[in-house]
Amino acid sequence: MSRRFVLPLARLAVLGLVGTGLAGCIGEDLRHGYQIDQAALATVKPGMSAEQVLTILGTPSTVSTVGNKSWYYISQNTRRTVLFLGEQIEDQKVTAVYFTPAFKVERVALYGLQDGKVFDFIERSTPTSGADRAFISQLFRGLTRYEPFGSGKGASVVPGARAGQ
Repeated sequence: MSRRFVLPLARLAVLGLVGTGLAGCIGEDLRHGYQIDQAALATVKPGMSAEQVLTILGTPSTVSTVGNKSWYYISQNTRRTVLFLGEQIEDQKVTAVYFTPAFKVERVALYGLQDGKVFDFIERSTPTSGADRAFISQLFRGLTRYEPFGSGKGASVVPGARAGQ
């Protein structure tokens, strides 16, 4: 083969490899939680037992903490436009099954993104003490008070320091 054909083919191959690599970084649709089947949900009727609901819908995502009288099936659809960047919430659904005291279905309710506030289930920051004071005030407080064994309500070990300051 002549050099005239090899060089353009090599460039084309390199462009193809780079394009394939970049195509893997283009966005994706993500589905989180319990994706409910609408046909199965339509079969849940008032008066059904909790066991029947478990058979039809499966285990709920969470249950109410007071009285155990409500089951919640939670799902969320998000989109990431570029791989490794944050996600944007496109849709969020909560299917609530409310029970009577005898654990018979009272009603089924569907809540969407418009019905509530979106919040992050996983907080990516750890709360620390001292966040309510500025750095300079913390620094000067550390210079004027020495409290190795308490919160300052007892006697200070530093000579001349007043207790409780």
